[in-house]
Amino acid sequence: MAEEELNKYRLTSMEEPSDEMLAYIMREAAEDARKSNEAALKKYFGEIAEMKKKTQKING
Repeated sequence: MAEEELNKYRLTSMEEPSDEMLAYIMREAAEDARKSNEAALKKYFGEIAEMKKKTQKING
């Protein structure tokens, strides 16, 4: 499927997406969600590590 065709499609369109187009859209959404989740986890655990360091410094 041509990228130009995919870029023209809008989910608000009155026409149904083809199975191929829908699969592509879902793969892209899943990849975006995976990246977002990975970044959030990295930030979360980074903040926990910082809190641990600060706590150890205070309780030294």
